[in-house]
Amino acid sequence: MEDVKIGVYICHCGLNIADTVDVEEVSKYAATLPAVVVSRNYKFMCSDPGQSMIKEDIKELGLNRVVVASCSPLMHEPTFRHAIQEAGVNPYLFEMANIREHCSWTTEDHKEATEKA
Repeated sequence: MEDVKIGVYICHCGLNIADTVDVEEVSKYAATLPAVVVSRNYKFMCSDPGQSMIKEDIKELGLNRVVVASCSPLMHEPTFRHAIQEAGVNPYLFEMANIREHCSWTTEDHKEATEKA
C-alpha cells in the first residue's frame, strides 16, 4: 500500500476569502497535519497558474491526495478534479472545503473566521 501524500491548497478567492480569513495562517496550520507534504496558498487557485501549481506538485512531490479550501464546490469542484486527473491522480481522491461561504462570508471576526477555516 502506498504512503498517503496530501497537498493542501488554500485559495484567496481575490479578497472574498483573504479579506476575512488569514490564508497564510491556515496554510501554515495545514502543513502541520499528518501526511501533508505541501501546503500552499494562491490568489486564485482555480486559475490556470493555480491549477498548474497543483499539477506540478503532484508530479514533483508524488502527491496522491489533494485538498483545496476555496469557494463553492458547485463552481469549481469539476475544475480541480479534472486538473488532478490530468496529473495522474484519481479524481475521487480530492476534497474541497468551502471556506468562502462557510467561513469568510458568514463570520465577521477575522480570528474566528481563520480558526473556523
